[in-house]
Amino acid sequence: MELNDVKIALKKPIFPVSPALQKYLRTYQRESRLPITYTDLLQFDESFPIMDKYGKDSLWEGPIYANDRIEELHNGLKVIYANLKASGNLRIVQHKYIDKIEYCTFGNTHPFRIRIVNRLNDVYDYFYVKRADASRIYGLEMEEILSPNQVNYLVDRETLIEEHIAGIPGDVFAKNYLHNPEYNPTRIAKEFVKFNERCLVMLLGDMRAYNFVVQITPDFDDIQFRIRAIDFDQQFYEGNIKVYLPQFFKENFPYVKMCMEQLTDKTYLQYQQEEKSSILHRVRSERHRLTDLRDVSNTEVLTSAENIETLKNGMAEYFSDQQYLECKTMTDIIELNIKNIIRQVKL
Repeated sequence: MELNDVKIALKKPIFPVSPALQKYLRTYQRESRLPITYTDLLQFDESFPIMDKYGKDSLWEGPIYANDRIEELHNGLKVIYANLKASGNLRIVQHKYIDKIEYCTFGNTHPFRIRIVNRLNDVYDYFYVKRADASRIYGLEMEEILSPNQVNYLVDRETLIEEHIAGIPGDVFAKNYLHNPEYNPTRIAKEFVKFNERCLVMLLGDMRAYNFVVQITPDFDDIQFRIRAIDFDQQFYEGNIKVYLPQFFKENFPYVKMCMEQLTDKTYLQYQQEEKSSILHRVRSERHRLTDLRDVSNTEVLTSAENIETLKNGMAEYFSDQQYLECKTMTDIIELNIKNIIRQVKL
């Protein structure tokens, strides 16, 4: 693996949800009429900075709402949580209350993070309220279809609701857990190779360490690891192919170094092939949904013509495959990625 830090666009535009995408979301039960919108949560009077446990600015703020609005907001957010978790069954929020509403000014979608607590046992959960961005929605759908992970989200016009994805942030894991003697480094390296491969196939960009989490699962004879993306804003927007390869970000160097130390060329290629086979299996089982998503995304403008031109040339050079030069959209590039996997796995 090679390390060469990558620059990306400082500010990607927010792409609106088109009628065609809204219809797709309705078909696959991702649409929901919500009592509280993103705009409603923006109506706060002032806010205060939230510090992390080390006393540093967390980049999140605590919005302060007028007293006569708090009950309405909290009740609406509980209904949203019921829609997200239980198809609207309000019994699951009967003993829950909204503990915190936090607002982040960092990033494209400026999300609100909601903490909801069960008053019977103090068990808590989080979910997010964001501005709906078509790029992010396509990223969530690609993750649902082509990755081994399930994502749970809802869209109501300009509002996007996302389930919290639990795990240790990649940068924190690299600093505090990566070299834990109880962890098998080869298993971590294997997972990073698979994650790297998945991102390129799906054109999911900007997977720097703080944009993914590491999930740890004890097994009967060892510990398993899973790397999961948590930020989907840079779904097939950038033109630089390196944006879609986590190995090129300096923030991921500890993972790259571990791969170089633990894997041979043969095992590296083996894990790449394993991930391609898994993607192929998911393509076959979700082919109708994938086709519907392709048909919708191919009609939309989600990046610039310049980015498409740059990326298809980069892909053609990277894979030594001139077919990429015939692609007209980012969706075409993903479709060719999948077709090439089908051909390779069959060989």
